[in-house]
Amino acid sequence: MTVLTAPSWSAPLGPSELAGVLTKLRQWTPFDGEAVLDDVGAVLDDVLPPQDVLAGLAVRLCGHLARLADIAVATEAGQEDLEAERLARLARAVCAQQASVARVPSVGQLRRLAWAVNELLERLTVLGCLRETA
Repeated sequence: MTVLTAPSWSAPLGPSELAGVLTKLRQWTPFDGEAVLDDVGAVLDDVLPPQDVLAGLAVRLCGHLARLADIAVATEAGQEDLEAERLARLARAVCAQQASVARVPSVGQLRRLAWAVNELLERLTVLGCLRETA
């Protein structure tokens, strides 16, 4: 009778890699579609928020855009849908442009950011990559 032995198991990641994964997991926050819509609504509303919150809104909108673009890549939406690919590229370009301007963005820059967020959010929802938010 022949006894088969299985190869010994070894961890796929070392301690430093596992620590990196743990750090990223601790920093992760779930996608909050309502917060995205709140920020988009604040910028696209007829009455613009006070000047002292515009820079914070721009930072949050860029964060929303980056996250939505990452979702488009992760779900392969851009490979299956040309419009999603275009919107994801636009999102990254708008964020890069925003990063190169002054700390307090103009109303036009903020509204471009908000429209880019809104369009990509809607497209990813239509494609089933995200659940619809109210």
